[in-house]
Amino acid sequence: MDRFEAWFSDLPDPRASNVRHDLLEVVFIALSAVLCGAEDCADMADFAHARQEWLGSILDLPDGVPSHDIFSRVFRLLEPAPSEAAFARFGAGFTGKLKGVVAIDGRALRGAYKRGSRASPLHLVNIWANETRMAIAATLAPNRNEIAGALEALALISLEGCIVTADVLYCRPDIASMVTAQGGDYVLGVKANRPKLLGLIEERLASSRPTVSATNGPVVAHDRIETRTARTIAIKGLADISGIPGARAAGVITSHRRMADGREATATRYFFLSRPMRPKRLLDVVRAHWGIENQLHRTLDVLFAEDASRTREGSGPVSLSLIRKLALNIVRSAPVTGSLKARIKRAAWYHDALSFLLAHMR
Repeated sequence: MDRFEAWFSDLPDPRASNVRHDLLEVVFIALSAVLCGAEDCADMADFAHARQEWLGSILDLPDGVPSHDIFSRVFRLLEPAPSEAAFARFGAGFTGKLKGVVAIDGRALRGAYKRGSRASPLHLVNIWANETRMAIAATLAPNRNEIAGALEALALISLEGCIVTADVLYCRPDIASMVTAQGGDYVLGVKANRPKLLGLIEERLASSRPTVSATNGPVVAHDRIETRTARTIAIKGLADISGIPGARAAGVITSHRRMADGREATATRYFFLSRPMRPKRLLDVVRAHWGIENQLHRTLDVLFAEDASRTREGSGPVSLSLIRKLALNIVRSAPVTGSLKARIKRAAWYHDALSFLLAHMR
């Protein structure tokens, strides 16, 4: 509990001063419940009643355990910004000094829509450290504006020694400027949504002398055989020519796929680079970016049913998503054997297993 308080002691309580349940105790119980598989505030209340004796050995609980309404009200009222800052501090405690690939991507909370607005759910922007496989920052995309959310998230972390990856939506001067200001390098994809930038890279790559390339594959996966080839070139004055701050090189990856039914397809992707790199390194960096989809977004849905959550009022969707990512970081980093699913089940079955996970909050 001491480590938990160190990260979240600055979290302001949005409720009146005469509340019965301490804010940090409510959040701690919620986190413990999610570590045992709780999916919503009703599950948290059920967990609290089932584990009241165990919780009483850690917390004061002068008025017993919180009800479903208390969990719901707390998470609905919490301001996103302080919660996001606390999560970033918590993430830094797990990862230490960042290095390697850091991926940015948006995620729609598919169940977090108001009645009649199913096509407009809330969006979050998540930042993922590929080397440690940890979520290190997350912010609400205001009015579903992922760029604004990404800028807020990047401002929370130091990127010195990191390579930030992002898809074509984020190939913008403001994103590039924020990454370099935070000490990082970047690999930003570009395609037909930015025709001038795409044309610039295509022209420079086509007119350059033949350069060294690297090939990965053929790799057999997902009922297809894929071979990827990369080329990179340094372009003097690229930042001034393109208007992308810090841009110094460009890269291209061509993927050739043969499907199980014999069909073949070729795709070409182009990238702005803040520093020259070998083609093999570009292949590795771009491949690493997909960890945020496979190991964060998909895992949040499979383990914690995030897409199915219908929490939608106030800050509730953001607060609960942050709690889920905290739980995922803890479960993944704990020095125990077994799959993530097995670790969560053991925490639900055994007091000692849950205590062990919580004891490894760094």
